[in-house]
Amino acid sequence: FTVLFVYFTCISTVQTTDCLHLREQCINAGNGCESVWNVVEDACNISVLGNRCKAEDTVGCNRIIQVLADEYPEFKNCVCTTDHICSITTLLGKLCGINKDNISMETKLHWGLSSLSKQAYTTNRSCLDVNRECVEDEVCNKQLSLYLKVCSVNKKCNVEGCQAALRFFYGNMPFEVAQMMIFCDCIQRDESCHRAKELLHGKHCAVTAVPPPSCLNVIQMCEENEMCRKKYTTFQSKCWRHVTKKCYNDEACLETLLKGGMPCSANADCKAAYVSSWGTMLHMECTCQNLPPVEQPLCELFHHMLHSKSCFS
Repeated sequence: FTVLFVYFTCISTVQTTDCLHLREQCINAGNGCESVWNVVEDACNISVLGNRCKAEDTVGCNRIIQVLADEYPEFKNCVCTTDHICSITTLLGKLCGINKDNISMETKLHWGLSSLSKQAYTTNRSCLDVNRECVEDEVCNKQLSLYLKVCSVNKKCNVEGCQAALRFFYGNMPFEVAQMMIFCDCIQRDESCHRAKELLHGKHCAVTAVPPPSCLNVIQMCEENEMCRKKYTTFQSKCWRHVTKKCYNDEACLETLLKGGMPCSANADCKAAYVSSWGTMLHMECTCQNLPPVEQPLCELFHHMLHSKSCFS
């Protein structure tokens, strides 16, 4: 009976009404859901008048709906994210029309981002150059605009919404482009480059908290969140397999790891896991100051794993 019920919730008018009620709750919740929903509206091209949509970007639309369902599980019975056409039709019913003949976003990404993705990947590219190339590219600029709209520094920062937008932004980029942006860098005195880097990396909202939490708290918060825990587990297993939980409470083991320079695998799987973890609390700036001496080594271990780029240099 439960299986049949879940199946019919995806197609019934009653469930569509319930889902519209969920949407209203989301908009009024004040917990970051509204920011994610705003990205849904933009990505799925939903008109403010009548909630009609014409989702030309069906891939991008489905991806942000998946983010919505991951972040706010109450929506999971309202969307069918395996659809080949934009899943928002399940949420808004007949109000939302899809043109199945539209070119898919994946094709557009290969065309529109060709100037970026065809470049040979090199580490430490200037963030100013990468940002400029994204702005000059129609598809990349559209995705960047959606992200910056949610993470705007001109309004009160909503950390959860901004992180969701950051995940959506990097998830919509070809991997070569995403890593080019994430691993970009600046020389010390280039202020324009540093501003571009802050925009690309969510500095103003997604990664900054005042006061900064301890790195121990960041890991704890991540492990309490299903989505973050999965990404951290993958990142740890692909990059730092030798760093086991058995070592966490062993002072001698921690000291050996830290003194050894903490080498990581730095292979393609590791790099992909690191890129995938962007837009989660793992990249929030954290500190090991003012902790009891007994907690200091483990905190420094986590800080190195999360924020040291030596693994990829």
